[in-house]
Amino acid sequence: MKILSVDLKNTAVRISQYPTDEKDEFLLVGRSNVGKSSFINSLICRKNFARTSAKPGKTQTLNFYLVNDNFYLVDVPGYGYASVNKETQKKFGLMIEEYLINRKNLKRVFMLVDYRHKPTEDDILMYNFLKYYNNKVTIVATKYDKVSKNARSKQDKLIADSFELQEEDNIVCFSSVTKKGREEIYNIIEESMASK
Repeated sequence: MKILSVDLKNTAVRISQYPTDEKDEFLLVGRSNVGKSSFINSLICRKNFARTSAKPGKTQTLNFYLVNDNFYLVDVPGYGYASVNKETQKKFGLMIEEYLINRKNLKRVFMLVDYRHKPTEDDILMYNFLKYYNNKVTIVATKYDKVSKNARSKQDKLIADSFELQEEDNIVCFSSVTKKGREEIYNIIEESMASK
């Protein structure tokens, strides 16, 4: 896949603000600071298109990135230890749920986890939440380059054992530094769009 254009088309907090062109969409979820902005920037081959932040909880809206005038990457607020109060976290949860219930053109969810650590309880809850709404999920294990070669098979097993992955789901190891996994993600997007 060649990235020819990217445009932040919509920022939304409710359905009325979503795009109405019915192009295919791919949702990105993950804990705050798991590397979602770096993942987006790596996929779209741009340095700082999606803002990376040292402060968790920066994303507070659903951001619709139109890629190649063909499909959307939809970035949502991070979950977990974001430095936002409980009320705001609840609002984020409802915003994501509203999206999941109403988007018929959602093709797949990319759920980011940190390859260096065991998936958290929040990660497992999120995976089960996505499956409750019958979404196909790719677990994207970010920061792969930060784990030594000797430790990788242990991490692979740890991540695979944490989720009871269903048949249509898979795990992709990803590094925004070395670009490992990027082609795999492109292939998943292309295959998902081909299967109408």
